[in-house]
Amino acid sequence: MDTLSHIHRFVPGADPAATPLLLLHGTGGDENDLLPLGRALSPGAALVSPRGRVLEHGMPRFFRRIAEGIFDEDDVRRRAGELAGFVAGARAAYGLGAPIAVGYSNGANIAAAVLLTHPGVLAGAVLIRPMQPLGSTEPVRLDGTPILMLSGARDPIVTADDVGGLAERFRAAGAAVDHRTLPTGHPLTQADVDIARAWIAEAAKAIDPVR
Repeated sequence: MDTLSHIHRFVPGADPAATPLLLLHGTGGDENDLLPLGRALSPGAALVSPRGRVLEHGMPRFFRRIAEGIFDEDDVRRRAGELAGFVAGARAAYGLGAPIAVGYSNGANIAAAVLLTHPGVLAGAVLIRPMQPLGSTEPVRLDGTPILMLSGARDPIVTADDVGGLAERFRAAGAAVDHRTLPTGHPLTQADVDIARAWIAEAAKAIDPVR
């Protein structure tokens, strides 16, 4: 729908009981990139896939950065608010429950920012190669919100200390965090898909479909 804030793709779900997925691409991706991943992770789920509204040398992103790994935190907060508003609009437009976000790289980081600044918008999240999007935030409660974090042991972009700190912030807010480090680098792998598919199937059992 053109009336929503983000250009996006919507794929109706074949299984009304399946938790919708919010698909958030990495730098240079668009609203089409993660649709195959969404179908693989939860074949019957409705899929909502927005395009990031920031351009970096012509490449879509969800927020601005100053350099590799250094984010414009004011923009992160603003774009997280925009995305939270988009989720609310998409839920109303398409008759959806709260989604599980599935984000890769920049998409994982904006999902993390939404969790830290707009709790309750997401039913859960799969964060693939995330890092801390904000240096500090107001305390929030994420009581029981399921979050899967998938890091790469050989990731040249994200340090173990950084992603470990993000996991601890989520735990301190009361989220149910499952953080795994895989023997890989930054790119998405089949192992990520296999782990996330099984995790979503289990996490969805505890999510209220009308939340």
